[in-house]
Amino acid sequence: MIYWDPTYILVLIGLAISLLASWAVNSSMRKYHRVPNTTGITGAECARRILDNEGLYYVQVQDLGSNSGDHFDPAANTVRLSSQNYHGRTVTAMGVAAHECGHAIQHAQEYTPIKIRTALVPVVNIGSNASMPLILLGVILSWNQLLIQLGIIAFSLTVVFQLVTLPVEFNASGRALERLERYGIVTQQENRGCRKVLSAAAMTYVAGTLATVLQLLRLILLFGGNRRSSRRD
Repeated sequence: MIYWDPTYILVLIGLAISLLASWAVNSSMRKYHRVPNTTGITGAECARRILDNEGLYYVQVQDLGSNSGDHFDPAANTVRLSSQNYHGRTVTAMGVAAHECGHAIQHAQEYTPIKIRTALVPVVNIGSNASMPLILLGVILSWNQLLIQLGIIAFSLTVVFQLVTLPVEFNASGRALERLERYGIVTQQENRGCRKVLSAAAMTYVAGTLATVLQLLRLILLFGGNRRSSRRD
């Protein structure tokens, strides 16, 4: 028999939001992957042009060799693009490449939110791994509220990290769109296409944050307060 916990509703809402955001970004990217850019340059060439115009000659642009995983690696000073965006001569390829360059520019200019996010990474990794074991251990040890609360606090660090990530991602997209137009890489119509692609991608971060907030709320409802005492009553 499957046990139904009313707080599962929060999980289902978070899942629905995430799936909707994923569908939206995939739809936008597929649409504009079919739209060639007028300059005829690849995503890699677009990235190189932005980086050079920003004086970031030391930042490399590499092909990931797969069709996912676009990112900027600050440790290696490298923009890594999926194969379809690295070699693609489409509006999507230019938008994604420019967005990752936006992150490179953020690091070069020591953008405060990205410095905070970078500093949070090790703490969040520890917190996310320790949260559920702490909560479960607290439940096993006769609903030890100290351990349970520590677990909930550890999980809340993930929420803080995602909240800090939002301005980082939106700012990177804003920088991308501005540079694409400033350096004459796209037409106004293409820039609108890039904006739609990047806006859809940004919504996945918003959806992820909302889903994590809902999960935190579920943990608080399930384990917050002295549940052991309430059960005795």
